[in-house]
Amino acid sequence: MAAAVRQGLSVSVATGLYGVSFGALSVVAGLDVLQTMALSLLLFSGGSQFALVGVVAAGGSPVAAVATASLLGVRNTLYGAVVSPLLQVRGWRRALAAHLTIDESTAVGVAQRDPAAVRAGFWTTGIGVFALWNAFVLLGALAGDRLGDPRAWGLDAAAAAAFLALVWPRLATRRARVVAALAVVVSAALVPVVPAGLPVLAAAAVAIVVGLVSRPAVPEEATR
Repeated sequence: MAAAVRQGLSVSVATGLYGVSFGALSVVAGLDVLQTMALSLLLFSGGSQFALVGVVAAGGSPVAAVATASLLGVRNTLYGAVVSPLLQVRGWRRALAAHLTIDESTAVGVAQRDPAAVRAGFWTTGIGVFALWNAFVLLGALAGDRLGDPRAWGLDAAAAAAFLALVWPRLATRRARVVAALAVVVSAALVPVVPAGLPVLAAAAVAIVVGLVSRPAVPEEATR
């Protein structure tokens, strides 16, 4: 369980630092500090937040901005289906877990083998990312365009590297490597030609299709 907590904390720091970029870009796009913080606290999905601000910055309508962010956020529904049976929470904790179900908390949680470690990894990462992400979003929003373009600092690469470090051990089998390779090819091919969010969903669909196709047949005796 201690290893899961350490993983969660390291991912929280790497992801949280990237919040500076969103805060600065949001203010430059035209949102004020309060709007930026409300978006970050309530939506709390980095990809969807960047998508919404990107549409606003490009002069798109509010409807287009919300639609794009929502499309990208559909992936969190898939994450919920995975982590819900692992966490087994009820009441207000279930609502809190839903809000904290993001790329990072899901990745750290499902990477663990012991049920207690799964829960520790999920909650440590979810709470850690929420706290640090929003703290750095506020810092970036207050600094605004005085920071220049935070994307040039490479913080996006740091967050991606932390996520890859979690995924890499899961690619131990040939099947996992094939699924990962197919997902990368499909998503990379779709990025230039479809709206934001669809490549991620298409990559998830690859894994679902492979799982269905390669699922072992149920013996006839087991169906009787």
